[in-house]
Amino acid sequence: MNNPELNLAGDTLVIIPTYNEADNIRDIVGRVRASVPHAHVLIADDGSPDGTGDIADSLSAADQCVHVLHRPGKAGLGAAYLAAFGWGLERGHGVLVEMDADGSHQPEQLPRLLTALDDGADLVLGSRWVPGGQVENWPKRREALSRGGNAYVRIALGLRQRDATGGFRAYRSDALERIDLAGVESQGYCFQVDLVRRVAAAGLQITEVPITFVERTKGESKMTGHIIFEALARVTLWAVQRQASKVTNLTRRLTRFAPQPSGDVSR
Repeated sequence: MNNPELNLAGDTLVIIPTYNEADNIRDIVGRVRASVPHAHVLIADDGSPDGTGDIADSLSAADQCVHVLHRPGKAGLGAAYLAAFGWGLERGHGVLVEMDADGSHQPEQLPRLLTALDDGADLVLGSRWVPGGQVENWPKRREALSRGGNAYVRIALGLRQRDATGGFRAYRSDALERIDLAGVESQGYCFQVDLVRRVAAAGLQITEVPITFVERTKGESKMTGHIIFEALARVTLWAVQRQASKVTNLTRRLTRFAPQPSGDVSR
């Protein structure tokens, strides 16, 4: 697919969803603004009781490139991103970036995602599991869980990407407009997988670039057993639906070539 060159100087919107990230939000926004000064930042806060929303408002008041989307309550990562995508698309942003608020994604590595997007990709994944990618401060058990989960996603859904669950990524706006965002219901890891499979199914170009993922040092992780279970359940369901669709399509093709019964039957 031949993509038009992006005007990154005015197009990029970095979306940072927050819930109880008062200890991290100032630092991460400052690092984003220093790393990609042309970019706008949208903090999508789910009514954090720790005052994250108030801090976000103060950052916005001091910097016209920082914006805040206040949401009424905690509704999950997927819902926050979908609302933020809508906000960005309505305002004409050509590039929409996902990034965590806790410092696990390095803003200093954002330019390499944007460069890959400018080179023609529709979706760029910051990947921990391609050559050059790495994780810091993770126990071996968690690394094995992430690698194993991504392997299951590749096998079950027929995807090629090594890190479909990662949350540091950049989309062209027209890629988001071509997939059915209204049909996305999943959250957490599963939300990220869902969007990758939709972009792949649309025949769009997906590129992975290596990143360094650093485990948070402040605040609490939002990862729960429920999110992991939802991811496994939904990926398995999508895999079953994918196989059923293959069987249906094969049956239709075979039926087309099957001999038709004659209307004149001799006795």
